[in-house]
Amino acid sequence: MSDKSTTTSRAEGGAFTGASLTHRQILTIMGGLMIGMFLAALDQTIVSTAIRTIADDLNGYSLQAWVTTAYLITATIVTPLYGKLSDMYGRKPFFMLAISIFVVGSLLCSTATSMYELASFRALQGLGAGGLMSLALTIIGDIVPPRERAKYQGYFLAVFGTSSVLGPVLGGLFAGQDSILFVSGWRWVFLVNVPIGLIALAVVFRVLNYEQRKGTKGRIDWWGAIALSVAVVPLLIVAEQGREWGWGSVSAIVCYVVGVIGIGLFVTVENYMGESAIIPLRVFKNRVFAQGIVISMVVGMVMFGGISMLPQYFQVIRGSSPTIAGLQMLPMVLGLMTGSIFSGQLISRHGRYKIFTIIGAVMMTVGAFALHYVSPATPIYVVMVYALIVGFGLGNLLQPMTLAMQNVLPMKDMGVSTSSATFFRQIGGTLGVAVFFSVLFSLMGPKISDNFTAASATPEFRQSVQQAATSSDPQVAGFAKGLTSGGGSTGSVLNDTSVISKLPDALAGPIKQGFADSMDVVFLSVSGVALIALLGVLTWTELPLRTRPTSGDDAPSVAEPTGAV
Repeated sequence: MSDKSTTTSRAEGGAFTGASLTHRQILTIMGGLMIGMFLAALDQTIVSTAIRTIADDLNGYSLQAWVTTAYLITATIVTPLYGKLSDMYGRKPFFMLAISIFVVGSLLCSTATSMYELASFRALQGLGAGGLMSLALTIIGDIVPPRERAKYQGYFLAVFGTSSVLGPVLGGLFAGQDSILFVSGWRWVFLVNVPIGLIALAVVFRVLNYEQRKGTKGRIDWWGAIALSVAVVPLLIVAEQGREWGWGSVSAIVCYVVGVIGIGLFVTVENYMGESAIIPLRVFKNRVFAQGIVISMVVGMVMFGGISMLPQYFQVIRGSSPTIAGLQMLPMVLGLMTGSIFSGQLISRHGRYKIFTIIGAVMMTVGAFALHYVSPATPIYVVMVYALIVGFGLGNLLQPMTLAMQNVLPMKDMGVSTSSATFFRQIGGTLGVAVFFSVLFSLMGPKISDNFTAASATPEFRQSVQQAATSSDPQVAGFAKGLTSGGGSTGSVLNDTSVISKLPDALAGPIKQGFADSMDVVFLSVSGVALIALLGVLTWTELPLRTRPTSGDDAPSVAEPTGAV
């Protein structure tokens, strides 16, 4: 970008740093951002349809929540740190750092030989992912006012839409291949990030040039980051391991205590650090912002936790291949894109956003509640319709909430507001994944056993067990022998679900029904959480969206709501 354009981007009085950028200049910057966002958005969807195959290959189906949770934990913890540091020192170096860490983590993930190893590499990948999405949204917040920002949503929708369509299909396609270029197919789920990441680095280095209004340089709140880790990690670990340890076990109680101590330390450190804190406590004195944080957290639980169940349903219960499961997720993607376009266009015209969050929360709650009725016999198209409803709800929630949260605080807090909203949404997502998968696996064993007990009275079942015991497939024979001896067949299914497709219907049926019964409870829980989000947005105060550059210290007044809806 020329010196002239850089100079003209300087707005008087600390206004939007890109206030005088032309449409073409904004699009040039967005080109770099969209590649970085594509990297993050693709990773969110490409792993979901491949994780079942990955877990089976690494003999750890019941451990798959660790892979997702490790990624979300690290991404969550570093998100506010990226926001604060970029406020102080500039967005570009930290955006490039995030891409670099993400690429290295992706490369290491492709070499994993166990689920625990994969989880550790995903944790490293998450250290980069924590900056990709939040910094891209923050940079757009720097250069475009909230009211005008909706006009540019179509470009980001193209990125999310493309990645959301490609992700599940590519994940399924890679996972469905035994090998590609002499490398196991599922490993390409992570390897594909490497060339994309290198392109993103080159483009961002070239085009991300605008004059950012930086905050006052001060101390870096490393102690706050450490305290945040002490607070978050034990609570997420107990959410994942509680079903194994027992929720009242000594290990669980230790995690509770350490987590509470961590929260106390974090509040103490942030209070001491003042404006240098990674999340200044003063932002929570704004009741609109504080309530938005709670809503973001709840929406994250539904989005990350509940929706991660659908690929499991399609593959384990309905026997879909990873590729087909990816295609079966497309209605949800369509709903998400439609909802985002619908809300974005109308917000741009009318400047009102609360009504769309209400529509989104209602649709999300209804869709999740409908999903708790699904069974092995439910027509696939019905499940897809329910998924479409949930996707449409999420589309009406995510974009309007991002705009609203960036609009509540002054411009000087753009990094803090965006990263804090992202942080708490990811906290909710991490808790959701850990808790909902914990509920699923806690229920699966007993429910599958109950279904086997009920089925064992039928002659078809006994005959199928005898036939399976003499099968030439050692996996099938071992499963049948485990049933007859009263051994650990249920446990073996939780570690490797690929045996289900090889079993006779009389044996596979009880497993699928037990899985479906467990998933019904999970989706009922998800709909309950979604209802909390609905109550939150109904009582949320709507503030006027900025339509022009404002002073760096200006923010919409809480005393100036535009109305309930």
